[in-house]
This record gives sequence, C-alpha cells and structure tokens, in this order.
Amino acid sequence: EFTSPGARFAVGVAEDEDVGSNSLQGYEMDNNGYFAVEVKESQDGSKFAELVLRRALDREREQNLRLVLKALDGGDPPRTGTPQLWITATDANDNPPVFAQDRYRVSLREDTPPGSIVLNVSASDADEGTNAHITYGFGKMPAKVLRKFVVDAQRGMITLQEALDFEDTRGYVLLVEGKDGGGLVAHCKVEVEVLDVNDNAPELTLTSVSSPVPEDAPAGTVVALLKVRDRDFGENGHVSCELSGEAPLSIVASPGGSYKVVTASALDREQACEHRVTVVARDRGRPALWSSAELVLEVSDVNDNAPVFEEAAQAEYTVRVPEDVPVGSVLVTVTATDADEGLNGLVKYS
Repeated sequence: EFTSPGARFAVGVAEDEDVGSNSLQGYEMDNNGYFAVEVKESQDGSKFAELVLRRALDREREQNLRLVLKALDGGDPPRTGTPQLWITATDANDNPPVFAQDRYRVSLREDTPPGSIVLNVSASDADEGTNAHITYGFGKMPAKVLRKFVVDAQRGMITLQEALDFEDTRGYVLLVEGKDGGGLVAHCKVEVEVLDVNDNAPELTLTSVSSPVPEDAPAGTVVALLKVRDRDFGENGHVSCELSGEAPLSIVASPGGSYKVVTASALDREQACEHRVTVVARDRGRPALWSSAELVLEVSDVNDNAPVFEEAAQAEYTVRVPEDVPVGSVLVTVTATDADEGLNGLVKYS
C-alpha cells in the first residue's frame, strides 16, 4: 500500500490467432479509481498491457480489488477476452497505535498490597501482522516511580510493585507507551491518586514541663506544654487530647496542634506532693489510633501551715508542781508539729 502513484505492473500479452485488422488491437479496463491500463508494443509488434497506479492504495479501507481487463481485436463485430485481475494490497506500517483513552485515572488506598493490579491500558492498530503487534512500556519517568509500578509488555497490565505511602506521595503520573512492530509509538497518561488510610498514630511530644510547681500557684498556671502531630489526612489526622488520672489539672488546646496543661484548682502539697497523669492523644480515624505520655508534676512547699501543739486542742497547759520541786526539774514537755516541710516545718520554741 505504500507503492507510489505512477508505478507500473505488467499483466502479460493476449494472443489472437487472427491476422491483420482482426488481430489484437488493444486493452481496456473499467474505471476503478486506482488503476488504469496502458497498451505497450514490443519490438516484435505484439501488444501487451501495463497497469498504472493512479492513486495510492489504502489496505485498511480496501484490501482486495477485482478488476476486469478486456483485450479487443479489430474485427467486425470485435471480439474480446476478459480476464479477471485480483489485486491484494499488502500492509504498510502507516497507522500508529491508538490508545482507548488519552488519560486514565485510578484511585488506590495507600494500604494496597504490592502485586495488586492497578489497571489495564489497551491500544489498537489498524495495520496487520507485526505492524499491528503492540508492545507496552513506560516512558521517561523518575526512578522512584519506576520502582513503584511495572507494566506487562504484552497485555498492558499495570501492577503495583512497592507499598504506597500517602504521607510521602499523594499521587503519581505514569507515562505509558504503546509501540507497534514497525516502530510507531502512541502515548497515554495514567494518573494514580493515593487515598489516605489511618496508618499513623498521633505523635505526642512534651516540649516543656514546669516541675516542681509551688502549691500556692493560682488556678490556670501553665505547668506543661506539648505538641501533637498526626501525619494522616482529614479526619484521620484530626487529633484531640485529654488527661487520664486524678489530678487538679486540665488541658487546653492552642493553635497549630499545641496544648498546654494548666492547674484547674489550688494545689495542696500537704495532701499530695506529686501528681501523675497520662496525656492521651487520639485521632478520629476508624478505628482510632492513639498515643500517650506520662506527666509527673511535683508540688513544692509554701509556708502555709502554722505549727500545731499535739497535746491539747487549745494552746494552754495546766501543770501541778509540788512546792519542794528542785530547781532545774522538768515541769512539762510540749510538742508542736508543722505540716510544711524543710525550714517551713522546723519548729522553734520560746
């Protein structure tokens, strides 16, 4: 079919046993749109026919042509010979492959296991034989992408080779080529969207702890700062924090994923010199993931307790002493205690 117009094809010589004007005079052929016939004369005077290609053939539109050639003599009435010519147009690689779609889109969860089929791309070629045999492959892409995906050269099946990670890459663009046996190439794009899965627990970091805290610290005093981060997306990455445990503390959210732990009420070292709570960070995934950190808060003493005598509810003692008691005798021993600690709890008498 790639034969250029103007090409000539000899079809042989018709024989006529008559002589003179009754012998072979020429050839004719019905109009067919592709070929015309021309009469040629050899050195011995015989006339033969040549087919001349007037218009390029297109095998994909019309592969086989049936032509009727007439050989005419000069008799009256003239006689004809009418052989049939069957012409078959052989294929030329004049058609590139064509993909069913220029662009494919597919979504994959990030927990899709390696070995899973992503999708099948398909291309067709109007040629035949090796000219229509299509081999699939990837175009020029980063090595990172080529490690993630592989395409079957014969079937066009794209398969996942390595695990996906939404937090690392949220999508890929694959450049796929289809090449026929004659070297003509077609291209298409495959857009792979990676969908988030709740596979990351919140990351909880205590950035600052103010310990010990004086027991006279007012309510609302900040005793700890913490930062929370979740690498997931949407609800999977939306985190809330709470305190677990009995303590006069509360947690308050700040912008940017920060939280502060504050005193919820007055502290009393004499009742509890230390508070232990667990900070729990939990996301909104299904199922939810969580992480925790222990917060230990020591309470330092303030001199908020007066000494208390132990022997009497009232600060008065009655002692009966004989009149002959020797000088220097101990009359009574009094004891006072102080709930504070250190110097604040050291009692002196006077």
